[in-house]
Amino acid sequence: QVRLVESGGGLVQAGGSLRLSCAASGRTFSMNVMGWFRQAPGKGREFVAAINWSGEDTSYADSVKGRFTISRDNAKNTMYLQMNSLKPEDTAVYYCNTNNPLPHLWGQGTQVTVSS
Repeated sequence: QVRLVESGGGLVQAGGSLRLSCAASGRTFSMNVMGWFRQAPGKGREFVAAINWSGEDTSYADSVKGRFTISRDNAKNTMYLQMNSLKPEDTAVYYCNTNNPLPHLWGQGTQVTVSS
């Protein structure tokens, strides 16, 4: 059974950077299109970025395009989200899942807080 664990969040000033990691257990990781999602206080969960199994195809929400970069290392069963030029509106709990999210894969997420 696949399990996903997010890490790398923290408190950063506006304009700063963070790198999130999503570590997966289970041999199906490399076969899936994976995604990052986030949920801000009082709001629903939203799509942030996705990456296909080879890493060659990526997609981003308009709000993060040009600032965030998604990548993956299938050998390490790990996906990353490099976040640059962070804004206070990026404050949220960040989660990873398959691009079509599976309910049982939602983890606890990692908190990202961007101060102005």
